[in-house]
Amino acid sequence: MTFVRIGGAAHHVVVDGSGPVCVLSAGLGLSWFDWDPVVPLLAPHRTVVRFDRPGHGLSEPAAAPPTAAGEAHRIAALLDALALTGPVTVVGHSIAGFHAEAFARLHPDRTAGLVLVDSSVEERPRPSRTAALAHLLGPALAATGLPAALGPAVRRAAVRHDPAPTALVRRVYRTSRVLRGTLLENARYGAVAAELLALRTTHPLPRGLPATVLAAPEGSARWERRQRALARRLGAHYEAAVPSGHLVMLDGPDAVARAVLRPGQEEA
Repeated sequence: MTFVRIGGAAHHVVVDGSGPVCVLSAGLGLSWFDWDPVVPLLAPHRTVVRFDRPGHGLSEPAAAPPTAAGEAHRIAALLDALALTGPVTVVGHSIAGFHAEAFARLHPDRTAGLVLVDSSVEERPRPSRTAALAHLLGPALAATGLPAALGPAVRRAAVRHDPAPTALVRRVYRTSRVLRGTLLENARYGAVAAELLALRTTHPLPRGLPATVLAAPEGSARWERRQRALARRLGAHYEAAVPSGHLVMLDGPDAVARAVLRPGQEEA
């Protein structure tokens, strides 16, 4: 466990294993430890880098609202800070799927593979105008003491059969920082999605890039159609993680590991 400073904010980073590098970025409001079930499956074969985005986990709040390009460059800056210069497999879960794809488009020479884990999909995104409200709402709620009182309970309610240690959940989710970070990313969701759609027209994925769309479509035929359409659009391999809920790294860590370890997704 270490901290590196990017854009003026201290970012919490955990590195395990050895070999070609893969970077794991979790979804909205999640933390580095949500990848814990996956790491033992990858560490014998990969250098596994987990990090908390600003306002998530143990990282400091963001200095500016998130953008698709900004999150892509954040991953690149993180790798630079860790002196990891070779191509990497970048793995994005949920909203972080936007960031992972943006990284592959904006840093093609640094991308060995792309894995989208039940990634967010927006065919016609509507940019939100609530970022300013998020800046105000977070501190207002924090002043009431709600994060300390309810944060861990909300986490436990949102993550079924949560395997995370109680001490870590309390350490992270009793803070107003995580509440503010989650609100800000959620407020910027539409704008980031729209920016990614624009990047698709100007920055193609590297030719022949090994890519996988790993979806959790159980119970929703519409979600499966959208995930399959995403895979076709990216020229990616499609795989369904069944049975699994949205948190595939907790429900189906072996499926995530297989996607990362697919042939070709290794350092050049």
